[in-house]
Amino acid sequence: MTKVKHCLGKFVKIRLFDDLRDLKIIAFTHKTTNISNIGRLHIDSENRKNRLEKLKSNDISELMYLSTCNRVEFIFVSEINLSKNYLNSFFSSFSKDWKEEDIKWAIKNCTIFEGEEAVKHMFHIASSLDSLVIGEREIITQVRKAFDECSKLGLTGSIIRLLINKTIESAKEIYTNTKIAKNPISIVSLAYRKLRDLGIKDNSRILVIGAGETNTRMCKFLSKHGLKNLTIFNRTLEKAESLTNHIGGSPLPLSELSNFNTGFDLLVTCTGSEEYLITPEVYKSLLAGETTKKTIIDLAIPYDVDPKVVENNAVNYIEIEGLKEVSEQNLKKREQELSICSALIEEQIEAFKVTFKERKVELAMRQVPQKIKEIKDLAINEVFSKEMETMNEESKEVLDKMLAYIEKKYISVPMKMAKQILLEK
Repeated sequence: MTKVKHCLGKFVKIRLFDDLRDLKIIAFTHKTTNISNIGRLHIDSENRKNRLEKLKSNDISELMYLSTCNRVEFIFVSEINLSKNYLNSFFSSFSKDWKEEDIKWAIKNCTIFEGEEAVKHMFHIASSLDSLVIGEREIITQVRKAFDECSKLGLTGSIIRLLINKTIESAKEIYTNTKIAKNPISIVSLAYRKLRDLGIKDNSRILVIGAGETNTRMCKFLSKHGLKNLTIFNRTLEKAESLTNHIGGSPLPLSELSNFNTGFDLLVTCTGSEEYLITPEVYKSLLAGETTKKTIIDLAIPYDVDPKVVENNAVNYIEIEGLKEVSEQNLKKREQELSICSALIEEQIEAFKVTFKERKVELAMRQVPQKIKEIKDLAINEVFSKEMETMNEESKEVLDKMLAYIEKKYISVPMKMAKQILLEK
């Protein structure tokens, strides 16, 4: 709602949030669509700023983009009703390469959360209750980093900042006061379990493509369990060198991948590339003439390995979609804690609503101090200027102190009263 106040011949627009309805989330998760399809929503970091700014032009005042291995979430603030027409416009501006069939797919497969349900959804995400692997802690870091990045890009504002701060607080309370994260597992540990089931040997030759967070955890996991024969490729050689300095192995630039010809037993890949890195041609080169069955772990979204590689070669293929069965077994072990976590989140949502109402008042009244100062200056310099000229310096000083005192009280008292009225309401 927009209200207009008249103040000394000037009109001041004050934006009021009636409730949480302007807070919205468009979500794609492992629960609603195949994980391989979620990769269609991935935005490369190099293009992220321009593409998100274009999305924000759809009557969005604040925007945050969260992308992980099993979800993509668009968290935003907007007065617009999320009708089918709006969603069509939103996804049309998502990618210049998207055709009508892509837009229809997105509209069909997205889940929409608004208001209190959006807050609840964010609390569940950061507490891992909505994760592929319940109890994994990586998600809280991913949420924080996603917000920090969008904040630096100038996409977020005070509402999303408040939401994320409370989301992180909520998640920490869940992890501290429940057993949901006891004996934690992760996508990386699940992949390693499947690897051990396949009988991977300690002397296996391992190629690692990408030195980001997920692969860094995977490399540390492998090294910890005695698998140290690592060759790590990365676009930025320095990042690969930094990782090998900690765990051993050989660093190489990604540009050398197609020239690598000494063979391998295990290939682990997880990058942010929007194109397949392991094409049939690259894979044939990496085999270096070997015909033994290989193992591939692809934890990237979108996938780094071309499906044709898996179809036309003898491989054990481990990818995120295939880890769902193991994650469901993990869920059964933690079911008792889920009800406790849900109850805590309900309490935290009520606390958030109180904080949000207070913030609503602050947003609505943030222009008041400046307007009061303008009124005071106008009174002194114009309305009562002649009277001021007849006063001596001592009287002017007393008047100035009195006006400053009134100004301070006039700002603080209504603010407190407005907050109290709103909270009682």
